Amino acid sequence: MAANPHDLIKWVARYIIPAEPQVRASLRAAGAAPDVVDDLIQDAYCKIAGLTNFAQIEKPAAYFMQIAKNLHRDRLRRDRIIRFEQFTETSDPFVNDRSSPVEAEIGARSELRVVDRALNSLPERCREIFRLKRIEGLSQKEIARTLNVTETIVENDVRKAVKALQTALRGDDMVEGHEQYRAADRERAG
Repeated sequence: MAANPHDLIKWVARYIIPAEPQVRASLRAAGAAPDVVDDLIQDAYCKIAGLTNFAQIEKPAAYFMQIAKNLHRDRLRRDRIIRFEQFTETSDPFVNDRSSPVEAEIGARSELRVVDRALNSLPERCREIFRLKRIEGLSQKEIARTLNVTETIVENDVRKAVKALQTALRGDDMVEGHEQYRAADRERAG
C-alpha cells in the first residue's frame, strides 16, 4: 500500500531532519568533502522521498544514516574504479575500437587470464587483502581487524597487488618481483 505523501512529510520532519546533523558529521568523519556531504544528504533524501512504506522502519535515524553511508561507499567504489582505470596507461580514452565482438571477447578473456595469473602469483595474504579491499570494498581498518594484521600491512599488500597488476597488464616480467615478495613473506614467517 502506497504511503500518503503528507504522512511521509510528517515522518521525515519528525525523524529524519533532526538526524541530519549527526549524519553529516559521520560523513565528514569518514573523509567526505563538504560538497560531497551535501550531495550524499540530497541523494539520501531522494531515496527516502521514494519510500512507499515507511511504517515498518523502526529506527528512522539509523535508516537515514545507513542510506547515506551506502551512498558514500558506492561513490568511493566508483571513484576507485576511475582511479584504477588510470593504471592501464591508455593515452587516449576515446579510442575507436574497430575489433569485432568476438575479438573483443577473446582480448578480454586474455586480459582476465593475465590478471588472474598476476593475482595468483601473489602471496596468499596479499591476494586476500587485495580481494577484500578492491572487490569486497572493505576499509583498511576492517581488513586489519578481520585478518588480525596491522593497517600498514594492509596498505603495503594492496600496493604490492596493484603494482603486480600494473606490471602484468604492461606485459613486464612478473616472476622476479613476486619471488621477492614470497621470499620476504617466508622470512617473516620464520
